[in-house]
Amino acid sequence: MPVGITDHRASAVLRIEWSDGHTSALPHGWLRQRCRCAVCTHAARTGAPPPPPAALVDIHPVAEKGLNLVFADGHARGIYPWAYLRALGDEPRHAQSVAG
Repeated sequence: MPVGITDHRASAVLRIEWSDGHTSALPHGWLRQRCRCAVCTHAARTGAPPPPPAALVDIHPVAEKGLNLVFADGHARGIYPWAYLRALGDEPRHAQSVAG
């Protein structure tokens, strides 16, 4: 579970501090491209290219399940469960992962 969430708009990075001391730094544009909502999942399955990167403009908690992220391109359908956000933070080639 996260213990801290900070959106760094100037650098376009969502930083999540986890209860085990790990910290994930997730670029906004990459989060947009990794959306798993029904529309984005369908597009990916049909071979459509990923959406262009977009800045994060709002964050809404979804109970204790995760976050709903709203992007500058108007996309607001994606719910990012905590486990998925943590997994994204563990992918070093796209997200910056730092020890906390």
